[in-house]
Amino acid sequence: MNAVSHRPASADDIAALARLGEESFVAKFGHLYRQQDLDVFLDEAFSPRAIAAEMANPARLYRLAEVDGNLAGYCKLGLVCGFPEHAQGSRTIELKQLYTAPGMTGHGIGTQLLNWAIELARERGYDEMQLSVWSENHDAQRFYARHGFAKVADVTFRVGEHIDEEFLFSRLLG
Repeated sequence: MNAVSHRPASADDIAALARLGEESFVAKFGHLYRQQDLDVFLDEAFSPRAIAAEMANPARLYRLAEVDGNLAGYCKLGLVCGFPEHAQGSRTIELKQLYTAPGMTGHGIGTQLLNWAIELARERGYDEMQLSVWSENHDAQRFYARHGFAKVADVTFRVGEHIDEEFLFSRLLG
């Protein structure tokens, strides 16, 4: 694999982000849901309209990873804590999404993006990072554990009318 480059997202990236988000989600989780639930979720989370709205939100930050000019992964941060009732720090940031393109897992892209997110959080004065991960996604749980995250709570995640059991993971950044 060629070198990975990183950069902030721009409005020109909306279509590529929508495509990668949908392809990644469907490849990993699509088989878990009724088609109508999946369709509703994909429209709410990964349509170009949804991505554009997220990018326009000042409480969201995107970082892209590219290989040969093609989007290979991305990280989305929420600057406002989504689970304040479980916060252990005084300023908590949320890792909203960390996705790699199908076939790109295992090439270090996720680690690079996560390291960027942690460094940015520290630079901005955050002392904790939270993220949620599906309760049956053992690979992701091991990945985050290797990077110092630990389970702090049980939470849920909605896909259409389907409710998934998730784990809230946290890492103090001090």
